[in-house]
Formats: sequence, structure tokens, C-alpha cells
Amino acid sequence: MSNLADSIELYIRRLLDASPNSTISLQRKELAEYFACVPSQINYVLSTRFTLERGYLVESRRGGGGYLRIRRLDLNRDKVLQLLEMRQGLVGQNLSLQKATDFIQRLVEARLVTRREGLLMKAVISLEQQKRDDLLEIVRGVMLARMIEVLLHET
Repeated sequence: MSNLADSIELYIRRLLDASPNSTISLQRKELAEYFACVPSQINYVLSTRFTLERGYLVESRRGGGGYLRIRRLDLNRDKVLQLLEMRQGLVGQNLSLQKATDFIQRLVEARLVTRREGLLMKAVISLEQQKRDDLLEIVRGVMLARMIEVLLHET
């Protein structure tokens, strides 16, 4: 017999396999009761076996009405890792319009986003600016990082 973590992982994977859109929503408490374990055991399985690097997105909200939403990504592992690395480099960085446009072009050329997605991203970050504004450049980096997060969730 396998250990508890293996059983929880197998159960969640079977639910994902049966889901038409590779997404499931669960209650942490109900899952813990089903396996007669503490909720932290569920957290352990999610944090070690359902990671972005393994191709999963896990959304979690704690508390009485809390939930777990687990989604299997259709992206290949390398693509997810590339997007995550690129996203990390954006936050907190002053990003001129030219640098942001070049960055988006890299995403398109690497086929990490479609041409259409790239055009949409460029439209969002192309705010007219009369003078150099550090705050605008920081916001531009945050906006691009957020767009990549949405792409990860929606692909």
C-alpha cells in the first residue's frame, strides 16, 4: 500500500483526468476528512506534487468558505519555466516603452505568446508619455508581469 501523500496525489490526478477542462475545485477540509488526515497534509501534497514546474496551477483560499482550485496546464514544462523566469525579471524594474516592446517581441519570437497576444500586450503598455516617468516604467513592468500570469492561468 502506498503512503498517504501518494494516495492523495492519485485521487486528485484521477479527478483532473475526469474533468473535461482539466480543472477541479475542492474543499480542503472535505478532502482531509475523506483521507482522515489533517489539512496540512493536503497542503504538503499540493506544494510538492502540484507545482507550476510540474504543470499545475493551484489557487487556494483558506477559511470557512475556502477552496482549492487545481488546473493542469496544457503548456509544456519548458514554456512554463521560461514564462516564470521572464515574469520574475519584470517586477520592480524600470521598464521603458522600448524595453517593454522588445520584451514582448521576444515572447512572440519564442512562441511563448501568439502574435495577437503580443499586439494586445503592446497596446496595453503603449501609454503616451511626454517625459520620462519612473513610476510609469515601474507600472509597465508590473502590467507585463500580470499579463504573463493571466496567460499562465488561461492557457
